[in-house]
Amino acid sequence: MITSTLRRVLLVAKHASFQSRCCVASSRVQYSTVYDSNEKTFDKILIANRGEIACRVMKTCKKMGIKTVAVHSDVDASAVHVKMADEAVCVGPAPTNKSYLNMDAIMDAIRKTGSQAVHPGYGFLSENKEFAKRLAAEDVVFIGPDTHAIHAMGDKIESKLLAKAANVNVIPGFDGVVEATRVILCSGGGGKGMRIAWNDDETREGFRLSSQEAASSFGDDRLLIEKFVDNPRHIEIQVLADKHGNALWLNERECSIQRRNQKVVEEAPSTFLDPETRRAMGEQAVQLAKAVHYSSAGTVEFLVDSNKNFYFLEMNTRLQVEHPITECITGLDLVQQMIRVAKGFPLLHKQEDIPINGWAIESRVYAEDPYKSFGLPSIGRLSQYQEPINLPKVRVDSGIQEGSDISIYYDPMISKLVTYGATRAEALQRMEAALDNYVIRGVTHNIPLLREIITHPRFISGDITTNFLPEEYPEGFKGHQLTSEGRRELVATAAALYVSAQLRSQRFLGNLRVSTTPQEQRQWELCVELEKGSHTVAVSRSGSTFTCSNEMTLWPPWQVEVDGVTVEVSGEWNLASALLPVTINRTPRVLQCLSRDAGGDITLQYLGTQFKVRVLSQLVSTLSAHMPEKVPEDTSSILRSPMPGSVVAVSVKPGDVVAEGQEICVIEAMKMQNSLIAAKAAKVKSVHCKAGETVGEGDLLVQLE
Repeated sequence: MITSTLRRVLLVAKHASFQSRCCVASSRVQYSTVYDSNEKTFDKILIANRGEIACRVMKTCKKMGIKTVAVHSDVDASAVHVKMADEAVCVGPAPTNKSYLNMDAIMDAIRKTGSQAVHPGYGFLSENKEFAKRLAAEDVVFIGPDTHAIHAMGDKIESKLLAKAANVNVIPGFDGVVEATRVILCSGGGGKGMRIAWNDDETREGFRLSSQEAASSFGDDRLLIEKFVDNPRHIEIQVLADKHGNALWLNERECSIQRRNQKVVEEAPSTFLDPETRRAMGEQAVQLAKAVHYSSAGTVEFLVDSNKNFYFLEMNTRLQVEHPITECITGLDLVQQMIRVAKGFPLLHKQEDIPINGWAIESRVYAEDPYKSFGLPSIGRLSQYQEPINLPKVRVDSGIQEGSDISIYYDPMISKLVTYGATRAEALQRMEAALDNYVIRGVTHNIPLLREIITHPRFISGDITTNFLPEEYPEGFKGHQLTSEGRRELVATAAALYVSAQLRSQRFLGNLRVSTTPQEQRQWELCVELEKGSHTVAVSRSGSTFTCSNEMTLWPPWQVEVDGVTVEVSGEWNLASALLPVTINRTPRVLQCLSRDAGGDITLQYLGTQFKVRVLSQLVSTLSAHMPEKVPEDTSSILRSPMPGSVVAVSVKPGDVVAEGQEICVIEAMKMQNSLIAAKAAKVKSVHCKAGETVGEGDLLVQLE
């Protein structure tokens, strides 16, 4: 007879063995899904979500032998999660309130497909107690906690009171609903509806915008007020509990790198926590989970000050966006654990079984313009898309593919890029390589910001808070700032690329197009323009160039003299490829050629940032100096939309006199409201938008005299 203790030991060993095999076999996955054929769960699960999280849940379901059902809006009919599922049901048009939040349509899809359980993912209906009640009424299992826990933790006022009763550290504040303009959201999450107020005027403004965002995103405009903890870290504890009274904490995740209270880069474990603080936070998280009889995967979020004092922030009663990094360091498949718990099985592990193996980092790759408030949404079609999953220990959770559309209707996340290593330094090095090898065309993306963050000396040292971005980039993000050496590297690479393209155009199937062409040129005198600067460049080479049938050009090292300094550039470049792996002065680099034309204009992605370079012959450079320059637009007299979205309110009309800094209109994008203000005091000449209209990036909204 096998005792329960021995059975647990055998299962733990089985998990550990499978994890090691999994990590060797695939660079895409760093967690194990151990399927026990004797452990019957569900035959069919409907995933009430879209995009990457729907795909993530389906992957585990397939490993467990469970059929999956996708729901989708009409614009998502060809989405990846729809293609991945065994069945798919359209639940309405594009707006979320008519599709992914349409409970009636989703309940009809459940009945139609005979689904036994529903996994809600995150967002949408994942923390909606009414949805969970409707499922229970029809004997459909909600893969998540019960309605009591959802309600208790979903209401920030009630959750704070429960946390205090469970002896969990809480932030001092007003224990009740804020009835007047006195601010923090009572329902919801994801950083929406939160405002910091330093004075009475900011409090009134914050109350207005926060309540509007709350009503729009969550249907609940109640607010609460708490003391603002200055310069904190945002550290959360992953918990896992079953229906038999067992609960575990699965270590922490550091989520301090944020913009607009939304996470950008996460890692596990945290560089800041010592074992004692980690244990104390974990134990308090479990105390809270047990206090509300929690059963599923959940996350307890804390603010931690510089003295390692920690305070309860909120509990998310769902699978968290950043759950992959916990899977990497523990080896557990959290989706599988949620499914097992929902079926009623007890946890397989004890607290002492939960390891911290290695280090994992997650970068949230968004279709956003990082140069606008650290990331305003971008829309468009992915004309070219290539994930860096060929690299070792890189995981990409995505729900898009080449040709997918990023629309105004949904979150602009492209993917979650995760790297894993034995040490933090190794994980960071892999993240740097993964970002350089990630090809995204057709939309503006935030890879420039992500790469600057993970290579920043302060981030590398672990000295971070939630104020990292505004502190390090007080004037806004400007991209990678070139050093004199980096400038020479970029200029030399652009010159070598230009000459290579010129030589390639002279050949056909590896031979010169015209047999009588004089001997190939060995030296080129060029002028390279970069960031309003001009560089005299001499390019030379020795040996012969060879062009393969796959369009790859092989050449000996280029000797490029930039302003009197010689730079050696070598590599095997496929000029038709987006990636340009080169070696510059014996340092390997991966650049991307985003565009180039016959006029010498080249756009290169170098160290994450896009740079526009112009390579000209000395003659053309001399003549171009006589070309007239285009006069830039006077942006102080016009207001253009900085992002695609919908107009919520217009506060002015023609003839009104506005003061500098006065609100002109409010644009909502991805459920976030943005107040647009006047750049100067002036009279309103014309208004080109009205409430309810959809606008695109750069559309003219208001013109001033």
